[in-house]
Amino acid sequence: MKKVYKLEDLDCANCAAKMERVIAQIEGVESASISFLAQKLTIVAPEERMEEIRAEAARRCKMIEPGCAIVG
Repeated sequence: MKKVYKLEDLDCANCAAKMERVIAQIEGVESASISFLAQKLTIVAPEERMEEIRAEAARRCKMIEPGCAIVG
């Protein structure tokens, strides 16, 4: 399943690249990409694990850029 989330307060393209890498490492994630310009996160993962993965992605993003939030 492919899911697109809006990112709020993502201020740094370098941070976006770091976030993309750590999200891709979450167990079950097939692929993850962040568009800094569009402020969007796209995750491909099994539907039954998507909420768990989104929560872990949000936690990891906060570690890199504390003001950033995943919406949706």
